[in-house]
Amino acid sequence: QVQLVESGGDGVQPGGSLRLSCSISGNIESIYAMRWYRQAPGEQREFAARIISGSDKTNYADSVKGRFTISRDNAKNTVYLQMNGLQPEDTAVYYCNADGGMGHFNVWGQGTQVTVSS
Repeated sequence: QVQLVESGGDGVQPGGSLRLSCSISGNIESIYAMRWYRQAPGEQREFAARIISGSDKTNYADSVKGRFTISRDNAKNTVYLQMNGLQPEDTAVYYCNADGGMGHFNVWGQGTQVTVSS
């Protein structure tokens, strides 16, 4: 019953910033954690960031730590990924993920393209 829609992906120059949004609908209260993943061309999907519901505890992959920030606005039913200091290796499709916990569900959005070049 949870649905996710990502937005905010764009082309950006190295060193630039971008903020991705994940709009959440459905049984939001059932979500244990929200995650951002990314998948670069020809590579496996990679974990980027996580935020735990309630506590708002965050977790980051080493590749993005210090540059990316995951946050949540409960009033807007939206999770964000603020990306600073973007580099070409950050080019990927970025996916929002909702984890229901206890093996209940794992829902993915459609993805949004981020391209860092020039």
